[in-house]
Amino acid sequence: MVNNNNNLSETLQARDVLIAATLLTRLPVRLPSEQVAARMPASFWAFPVIGVVVGLAAGGVFAALASVGVAVGMAAAAALAVQIWVTGGLHEDGAADMADGFGGGHSGPRVLEIMRDSRIGAFGAMALVLVLLARWGALINVAPLEGVAALVVAGAASRAAVVGLMWSLPPARADGLSALVGRPNDQSALIAVAIGLGLTLFLGVAIAGFGALAAILAGAVAVWVIGQLAARRIGGQTGDVLGAAQQACEVTMLAALTVS
Repeated sequence: MVNNNNNLSETLQARDVLIAATLLTRLPVRLPSEQVAARMPASFWAFPVIGVVVGLAAGGVFAALASVGVAVGMAAAAALAVQIWVTGGLHEDGAADMADGFGGGHSGPRVLEIMRDSRIGAFGAMALVLVLLARWGALINVAPLEGVAALVVAGAASRAAVVGLMWSLPPARADGLSALVGRPNDQSALIAVAIGLGLTLFLGVAIAGFGALAAILAGAVAVWVIGQLAARRIGGQTGDVLGAAQQACEVTMLAALTVS
């Protein structure tokens, strides 16, 4: 029993949250690069914790603006702007790049080549507009506090889903970001998924009842579809694929959680 507790405490380290923040946000976190590199594979359990932080920041702005009479559409747009600022648009960029690569590439190498190009194409632009519009449309349909809870739940669960996809699929290329940060170990992946599911069942049920179960199913299906597509087309996942999976999961979960 003591050994199990020691193993768990070794896995759940506070600095892991800071390490995860260096990868998933633009927050001014300063850690020695060698410490980040050595600990990164074990820190993935903290990804949903970062999702909570992003959700609280965006939800706080949404609720504050809506509560003082700002039009709900403007409050929702401000919340999306906060999400993008905190994360540096990391996941949105991945979704756009994956849309360009998979939409314009006819072979695995060509798909990877297009995704590596920093320029955005027609498929990427359309994907970016659609995911932002879908998230905005979900937020204008809920009360301020429900919007906060939905953003926290979807933010945490979608980042837990990213960890699950990293664990289940190998990197598609050896020199990409996904390969460089490593793959989560079993315990880290399990904890991340448990945090995401736990928050969805706790907060999600409070605001959406059985809609929380629909949100879990919808998010899981969205990530599974992207994972299967990536496995078939490029033989694994990349940072762009992970970003697209996070966005697809967040969009579908927000839709399920905010159904009237």
